[in-house]
Amino acid sequence: MARLSDHPTVPPASEPYGHGLRLLRWDPDRDADVADWLRVREDPDFRRWNTPLKPVTDPDSARDSLRAQAANAANGGCAPFRVTDADTGTTLGHVGVNAIDQVFRLARVGYWVLPEARGHGVAARALALAARWAFDELGLHRLELGHALGHDASCRIAEKCGFPYEGTLRGAMFEAGRRDAFRDVHLHARIATDPEPTVK
Repeated sequence: MARLSDHPTVPPASEPYGHGLRLLRWDPDRDADVADWLRVREDPDFRRWNTPLKPVTDPDSARDSLRAQAANAANGGCAPFRVTDADTGTTLGHVGVNAIDQVFRLARVGYWVLPEARGHGVAARALALAARWAFDELGLHRLELGHALGHDASCRIAEKCGFPYEGTLRGAMFEAGRRDAFRDVHLHARIATDPEPTVK
């Protein structure tokens, strides 16, 4: 069993790969990264299930959002990854290990997939890859995954990746497009000693 002191506070700059994917760091100075970050936030399906804390409505706010995320990552608070096709390098989506708590060895995971990449198992493969990385490289013990009640696709992805349903959190997420109303959240979780799921 690894000790907490064996693992760095700041996530290492490794690039996990497998399942036909490579996970790279988002670059706020790369225009293509900024464009993809903005594009998904304009997607109706993304907006149905996610309400970012700060609006991203143009390239400047998208770049600011990525810079804030990079600063948080540099301080060890999160590990955000751009999900890419391992062969072509095409951006497919995002997976993040967020709210990293080194004391309790706990974090929350989240993901999204660009519209043109949906329906090909990208989210499940990226989640499986990021989870294994978080357990192995960060020495985390527990990963939590929350999604809005009714998001059945996310429920299936969580279960497929070894994150069983643990309960419903009342009023734990903003309603779509609002910051003055809340909705319930399904909580899923996986711990380091759980069996490794088979994800293709």
